[in-house]
Amino acid sequence: MKLISWNVNGLRACLQKGFLEYFNEMDADIFCIQESKLQEGQVDLQIPGYHQYWNYAEKKGYSGTAIFTKKEPLSVAYGIGIEEHDHEGRVITLEFEDFYMITVYTPNSQDGLARLPYRMTWEEAFLAYLKKLEETKPVIFCGDLNVAHKEIDLKNPKTNRKNAGFTDEERACFTHLLESGFIDTFRHFYPDMTSIYSWWSYRFQSRAKNAGWRIDYFVVSEALKDRLVDAKIHTEVLGSDHCPVELILS
Repeated sequence: MKLISWNVNGLRACLQKGFLEYFNEMDADIFCIQESKLQEGQVDLQIPGYHQYWNYAEKKGYSGTAIFTKKEPLSVAYGIGIEEHDHEGRVITLEFEDFYMITVYTPNSQDGLARLPYRMTWEEAFLAYLKKLEETKPVIFCGDLNVAHKEIDLKNPKTNRKNAGFTDEERACFTHLLESGFIDTFRHFYPDMTSIYSWWSYRFQSRAKNAGWRIDYFVVSEALKDRLVDAKIHTEVLGSDHCPVELILS
């Protein structure tokens, strides 16, 4: 089973940069996107053979997620069921026979860490949501988690120590999540691989210099460990400031 996740940083723009060609080439069983920056009806995406599920932010041109799946899910849920967190189109959950599939676009703590307190509230609520689902069946979640977990996960850890996405608080939350029974699938396969990133700033020729961050993930419940086959980061794929990430399951 092939799963793909991609923060497209505006789907309408990404469609002009080869999104559908890449989508068709990958032929994924499940394809998740984040930061669609759409309202309902702004694109009419014809993708034969896939069921489509969209969650839009109330604010125009902001956030938003979608999942495209070949197999129809047993159920679909939007958001995490908490009013405070469900206005920005950040989460979609599909239930399948043997797992839950979630796409998530984690809130950014923003310049000056203006939104870090909210981010901490979100982290606690999202982990509780995952653990509740796990009471029924294992969980796979993917997306832009807006955190580089370890120093190995970004080009310039020393100068970014107190910046959004690499604060001690955000990193500790991800550590806690993993300690709560989840696997960072890329590091499961490639624990020591360096200079592999999934996001590069549009400034300072960051992508050309590979001055990036690994902030896009597939994370799974420990119960799925034996089904993990491989994890990939497709740094060669353009069209967004993020590149797609992939998980292969048996």
